[in-house]
Amino acid sequence: MALRDEDMDKRREKREAMRRKQRSAARRMRLTLLVALVILGLCGYGIWQLTQNGEDVQAAAPTQATHPPTEATEPTQRSPLTTIHLRAAGDLNVTDSVVSSGIAVNGYDFSGVFKDVSSVLSGADLTFMNFEGNACGEPYGSETSSAPVRLLDDLRACGVDLLQVANSCAINNGINGLTATLNSIRSAGIEPLGAYASSREYQASKGYTIVEVKGVKIAFVAFTKGLGGRGMPAGSENLVNLLYVDYDNLYQEIDKDTIETVLKNVQAERPDLTVALLHWGSEYNDDISKTQKSIANLMLKRGVDVIIGTHPHTLQPIVFDQAAGTLVAYSLGDFFGDAVRGATNYSIVLDIEVTKDTTTGKTRVTDYSYIPIYTVTESECPDQKRRVVRIQGAMKGYGLYDPTGENTSYPGRYLDSITLQCYEGMKYALQRIEERIVMPEEKSS
Repeated sequence: MALRDEDMDKRREKREAMRRKQRSAARRMRLTLLVALVILGLCGYGIWQLTQNGEDVQAAAPTQATHPPTEATEPTQRSPLTTIHLRAAGDLNVTDSVVSSGIAVNGYDFSGVFKDVSSVLSGADLTFMNFEGNACGEPYGSETSSAPVRLLDDLRACGVDLLQVANSCAINNGINGLTATLNSIRSAGIEPLGAYASSREYQASKGYTIVEVKGVKIAFVAFTKGLGGRGMPAGSENLVNLLYVDYDNLYQEIDKDTIETVLKNVQAERPDLTVALLHWGSEYNDDISKTQKSIANLMLKRGVDVIIGTHPHTLQPIVFDQAAGTLVAYSLGDFFGDAVRGATNYSIVLDIEVTKDTTTGKTRVTDYSYIPIYTVTESECPDQKRRVVRIQGAMKGYGLYDPTGENTSYPGRYLDSITLQCYEGMKYALQRIEERIVMPEEKSS
C-alpha cells in the first residue's frame, strides 16, 4: 500500500529531528574535546614551567646546601690503635666439694655457683683459666678428679673461651680419660690448651692454638711441670706439653728443646701476641724457684708476651714491664676449689689490656687490673651453698646475716647474704691480695 503525503511529511520531520539531535551531540563532543585539549595543554605548560623554575633555583642556590664543605665530607680518620681485654682466672679444682656445689634436683647445675662472677668472666674479649681435673664420666669427685660435663657447659655460659688442660691432673684417668676430657671440653664450645688426644693431633697443632680477636692474632701455648708424679705411656710422650725433662720426679732439668720448638712454631705464624699458660711452682708454697725464673726468661726472649701461672693454689706476684709491654703472673691462685687451706679461698680475675698499633705493627700489654674474688663455703652463708663471688660486691651488696640481730653496725638480711665471719675473711683477703701481687724486692724498696 502506498504512503500518503501526510505520512511522508511526518517521516521527514522525524528524520530531520534525529539529524538535528545527532548534529547537536557532535557539536557537544567537539567542544568537550577542545576544552580537554586546552586543559591538557595548560597542565603541560605548568609542569614545564615548574621544572624550569626548580632548575633555576637549584642552579642559583649555594652548593653547601646539598654538598657540605670539603672538610665535612672527608671521612673521619680511623684510629690506628686497637685495644682488647683478656681475662685470666686461676685453678678450678675438681674435688668432692666442688662437684657437690652443683648438685640439683635433676642432676647438676653450676650456674648458681658462678652467678656472681659471670659478668666478670664474660666482660672480656677472651677469657681463660686452668681446668685441674677431667670430664670423663662417673664417679665424680676428688678420687677421680672427674667432673660432670654440666660444669663445662656452665663455664661456657659464663663466658669462658679456653681451658688449660696441661696440668697435674691431665692423665689422672689415663689417656682414655684425657681424650674424653678433651672431647667434653670441645663439645661445650671451649678450646682446650696444652694437651692432645693423639700424636697426630699434636703434630697438626704444632703445640699451640691461634685465636683472632678484633684483628689481633693471639697464640696460646700451655705447659705443665708434671703430671702428678705419673709418667706418660710409651708412644704418648707428646700428648701433654711438659716444662721439664724430669717431669715425673725432681723438676730440675728444663726441657728447653721442647719449649723452644713449640715457640719457634708459634713465631712462624707471626702472631701479634703470645700467651703462655704455665702450671708450675710448688703447691701451697709462695717461693718462686730458680727454674721458674729461667723458664720465664727463656719464654720472654722467645717472643712470649704474657705468662699466666697456676698450681700453687695461692696468689703470687705479678710483674708488669711497661717498657717491654710484657706481663708475668706467677700464680693466680684458686678460682674455685675446696678453700680449706690458708690463702686458697681468695684470688683474682686478672684483666690484661692489650693494644695493637697498626701503623707500627707492634702489639703489647699496655695495662692490667684485677677483680678480687672469694670462695664462700657452706658454713659462711645461711643457704649453705658454696659459690664464687666478687669480694667488694659481696661485702657491699649482699649484706650480713646475723641470726641474733645484734650486729646493727652492718647491713641487714639479704638474699645470698654472708656471715660476719665471712665478711671479716673478705676484708682480710682484700688486704692480702694487694700484698701478694707485689714482688718481694718491690716491697722492700
